[in-house]
Amino acid sequence: MTKRLITEVSGVVTAPVEQVWQALVGDRPAHVTKTELGDRTVAYQGGWWYRGEWSVTGHPEGARVEHRVYSVAGPYWAVALANQLFIGYGERTRQGFAEGITRIAKQLGCSARLT
Repeated sequence: MTKRLITEVSGVVTAPVEQVWQALVGDRPAHVTKTELGDRTVAYQGGWWYRGEWSVTGHPEGARVEHRVYSVAGPYWAVALANQLFIGYGERTRQGFAEGITRIAKQLGCSARLT
C-alpha cells in the first residue's frame, strides 16, 4: 500500500495513557470500513482513499495523541481533485481532532489541548 501524508495533528489529554487509549479505540469514526489495531496505534480506513492513523504515547501531562491522515489511492491527483485539492482539509481535520480529544477528556474527567 502506498501512503501519502495529507495532514497531521496532535494534542495532549491529561489522563493516563491506558485510559486515553481505551477511550480512543471506543470512539470509532462512522465512515470506517477497515480497522487495524496495534500496540497503542489504530488505523481506520474508509472510502476509496482515506486512511487515518492514531497513536497514544506518554507525555509529562498525561497522554499525547497523534492523528495522521493519508491518501492510500492512486494516482494522487485524482484524490486531490475529488477532495477540492484538500483546500481547508487540514483545518477541518484539526477542528474534528480537537472535538474528539475534548470528548475523550470530558468522558475521563480531565482536560485536553492541541499541540
